[in-house]
Amino acid sequence: MSQLPTRRYGAYLRKMAIDGYITYTDTADIKAFTKELSIIGRNINQIAKRINAGGTAYQADMDEIRERLDEIWQLQRRILSSQR
Repeated sequence: MSQLPTRRYGAYLRKMAIDGYITYTDTADIKAFTKELSIIGRNINQIAKRINAGGTAYQADMDEIRERLDEIWQLQRRILSSQR
């Protein structure tokens, strides 16, 4: 039971009585992807807000957005390859 996603014995018994099995899915990669995506989204939103407020669009900002998008694609590929 120590390897199961629940620590409560009652929850374990109910799940086994209803389904007959318990599946455990490791979601660490997905959680990490979601966290990184949130950080990247915030960075992009800050740049967009500054530009929409009449600020200048700098080449460095565009380069950062491209780098962040590349990070998103790399994380997504890593997650998909680990799910196979």
